Amino acid sequence: MSLYSKWEEMAYHIDNQEEYNEFWGEYLPKETVFYEYILKNHQEVIEKTLVELAKLFDVDVLTAIGFVDGINTSLKTEIDVNALTEDSLVKLDIDFQKLYFNMLDAKADWLFGLPGWDDIISPDKRKEITKEYNRSKIFINENKVGRNDDCPCGSGRKYKKCCGKEQ
Repeated sequence: MSLYSKWEEMAYHIDNQEEYNEFWGEYLPKETVFYEYILKNHQEVIEKTLVELAKLFDVDVLTAIGFVDGINTSLKTEIDVNALTEDSLVKLDIDFQKLYFNMLDAKADWLFGLPGWDDIISPDKRKEITKEYNRSKIFINENKVGRNDDCPCGSGRKYKKCCGKEQ
């Protein structure tokens, strides 16, 4: 079983709410430490083996792979997490605007609210990214029938005189 499979089993196949709360209650503060370090050292591209990354943050290898899994879509070059071994080289070359967007998407307010963002992305740019995120979540129905269009039921009448009459 790969390390990533072990992580998935440990993190996403939890039997009850108590175990879920306990697991994520322990993991999320560790994750916050990862991100505080990354934001503080934002000009550094972290390039370490998975074991070295785990040692840097004083966590086990599975916690480190969980972090890599979480940040993976925000990297300039994604990592094949399924192929990671303890000796795999992990390069964290981060696209910080994408990371901020992804944190909004994950509703990770404990992360996108960290003060370290002030040195990386200006408050105005963060507002712009937040607006972009909010726009990406708005659903627009392009198949809307206009009042004067033919009714989609096939009657041959105008929508406003047929199925749209009840609205």
